[in-house]
Amino acid sequence: MSEVAQTYPPGQHPDMPPPAGQRGLMLWLRTNLFSSWVNTLMTVVAVYLLYKIVPPILDWAVLDAVMNAANRNECREIAQGACWAFIKDRFSILVYGFYPSDERWRVNMAFILLCLALVPVLFDNVPFRKPGMIFSAAYPFIAGWLLLGGLGLTPVGTDEFGGMMLNTVVGVTGIAFSLPLGILLALGRQSHLPIVKSCSVCFIEFIRGVPLITLLFVASTMLNYFLPPGTTFDLLLRVLIMVTLFASGYIAEVVRGGLQAIPKGQYEAADSMGLKYWQSMRLIVLPQALKISIPGIVNTFIGLFKDTTLVLIIGLLDVLGIGKSSLADAQWNGLSNEIYVSIAIFFFIACFGMSRYSIYLENKLDKGYKR
Repeated sequence: MSEVAQTYPPGQHPDMPPPAGQRGLMLWLRTNLFSSWVNTLMTVVAVYLLYKIVPPILDWAVLDAVMNAANRNECREIAQGACWAFIKDRFSILVYGFYPSDERWRVNMAFILLCLALVPVLFDNVPFRKPGMIFSAAYPFIAGWLLLGGLGLTPVGTDEFGGMMLNTVVGVTGIAFSLPLGILLALGRQSHLPIVKSCSVCFIEFIRGVPLITLLFVASTMLNYFLPPGTTFDLLLRVLIMVTLFASGYIAEVVRGGLQAIPKGQYEAADSMGLKYWQSMRLIVLPQALKISIPGIVNTFIGLFKDTTLVLIIGLLDVLGIGKSSLADAQWNGLSNEIYVSIAIFFFIACFGMSRYSIYLENKLDKGYKR
């Protein structure tokens, strides 16, 4: 009797591991990079392009980069790579705009509190989630008090907002308020009440038929003609309203697509249980519709955040506007690559974070998917 038979009784021998080519790194390479001659050719071409592109980028951005210099000429005397000393010199104004330097702790505090307010909204397994949701609901008022001042804080006008701070304020406000408004518009368009449906349809079609830049021009110039003489209406507030209304029109159509994807039997099941309209929507229909609409909603939010750069057209200096104005400085003239790469990194981090959360949420809600 063999050693294996003596060690393991019949039928109880453990499974042998698969061959080396059917597991681990070799399996991943064979499946993803060399599964066919076409994929093999594309892999070779991709590796060659990376070999040609990546080293020069690393040389320019890292190896030959200059971190400390007083001006462009000094940068070029030290090395021919990226002059990150320019970004270092302009970092504060790129982030805070024209916000008073001794009050910038309020911007930092508002950002920290924003991160804390997002945690209970985005994740359901965090401790103390119910109190956290109350704090999240109160956050817009807390942030407004911190950024604008009053009640013990030095008032700061919105004309001093700028840079990444301005993009974040416009983007977060538009995202936070356009989602519930868009859901209501989608339900209104699906409503059987003629007046509600007609108003919702007219609003959505008008918003989707007009470019955002046109609405911003209306907010900055024409709106004053419709207000009583002597009335002052803060420009940033007008922009926030227009951005929110614009995004809500697109969110409404995304959510309406999710509502139309729900089988009719779900509505009938809710009716058979005796649920009223808002109960059936809250408990049965909307959760399924929003789950289906997650990719479209996040895609709209990403587009909205990138569109915040359009405020430059109406005189608000966001990070792109401040970057362009910084290039006019004679000491740093000609360093457009550095400034635009830095701005691109900022938007990439924000948009990539939203896209990754979308994937996380889809996988979490997909009950039939297991890693």
